[in-house]
Amino acid sequence: MKRKVWLLIVASLILVLAACGEKSKEDVVKSLDKKLEQMTGYKAQATMSLQTGEEAQKYNIDVWHKKKDYYRVLLNNEKDQQGSQIILRNEEGVFVLTPALNKSFKFQSDWPENSSQPYLYGSLVADVKKDSDAKFQATEDYYVFETKTNYQNSKNLPYQEIYFDKKELTPVMVKVLDKDRKPVVEVQFTSFELNPTFSDDAFTTEKNMTSGVLGVPVMANQEEATFTVLYPEATVGNAELEEKKEVDTDNGKRVILTFKGDKSYTLIQESFETLPASASVPVAVEGEPVNLGYTVGAWSNSTLEWSHSGMDFTLASKDLTKEEMIHIAQSVQGTVVK
Repeated sequence: MKRKVWLLIVASLILVLAACGEKSKEDVVKSLDKKLEQMTGYKAQATMSLQTGEEAQKYNIDVWHKKKDYYRVLLNNEKDQQGSQIILRNEEGVFVLTPALNKSFKFQSDWPENSSQPYLYGSLVADVKKDSDAKFQATEDYYVFETKTNYQNSKNLPYQEIYFDKKELTPVMVKVLDKDRKPVVEVQFTSFELNPTFSDDAFTTEKNMTSGVLGVPVMANQEEATFTVLYPEATVGNAELEEKKEVDTDNGKRVILTFKGDKSYTLIQESFETLPASASVPVAVEGEPVNLGYTVGAWSNSTLEWSHSGMDFTLASKDLTKEEMIHIAQSVQGTVVK
C-alpha cells in the first residue's frame, strides 16, 4: 500500500514538473495558430535590411491587415522617397502602387499566400506549420524557429529564422538566410498592435494613391534626376553584353542592353514617366507582384517590370525562367559590366 502511495506521489510530481517546463514545438505551433484564428487583424511597423553587395539597403515597413483578405504593406526607402510603394489587397484584387508617380499595377493574384512574406504574421506562421522538420528552440524571451522558405527565388534564400515573443506570440525578428545560412534579409519589428480599428477607406486604392499617404509630393521635374546606367551583377548561363543602345525620349533617355548567350535577354532602363493624377488608371497585369527586395516588380509571362531610384526597368527574355529573371533583376545595381 505504501509503495502505491509513493508511486502516485512520484507520478504527480512528474506531471507538475512537466507542466512547469517549456512548451514543446507542437504546443507553440498550436498557440500561434490559435492566436491568428482569434485576432481580427493587426498593425505592425518594422525595418528591413537587405544585404546586397558592400552596403546594406534599409527600408521602413508599415503593415496593416484586416481579416480575412485585406492587406496594406507600405515599403519606404529613405534614399528613394519617390519610389516608395504600397502592396494592397482588397476585394478588387492585388495592387502595387507608387503614389508619388501616380502609377499602379493590378493583378489577379493569390498574394500573399503564393510565397513567403518576411513581414506578414500569417505568412510566418504558415511557414512554421508547413515545415514539419523545422528546428525549434526556446530562449529566455523568444520562441525561435528555423524553417524552409517558399520564396520565388528560394534556391538562393532557402532558410529563415523566425523569432516570436514568448508572452505575446507576435513576431520580433526574421532573418532570411542563403545556402550557407548567412543572413541576406533581416526584418526587425518595432511595434505590433493586435485587433486595431481601421477606417472604412483604409484599404481602397483611391485612398492609398494620394501622395499624402507617403508624405512626399508627386515628382514634378523628372529630368533633374541623374541618369546612371545600371548593369546586372549576376550572370546566368554564358550571356554577355552584346549591344548597348541609347535613345532620346520625350521623358528623357532610354538605354537598351542586349545580352546574348544560351540565356539571352534584354534589359531596358529609362527615366520615370510620371503620370498626371487624372491618368492614374491601374495597369492590368496577367501575372503577379514579385518582391525584388529593394522594390516590388510586376511579372507577366516573359517580362519583369519595376521602378527604382528614379528609373523604370523592363527585363524581357524567352530563355530565362521566372526564377532566373528575378535573380538578374535583384542584381541590377552595378555601374560597370562584371
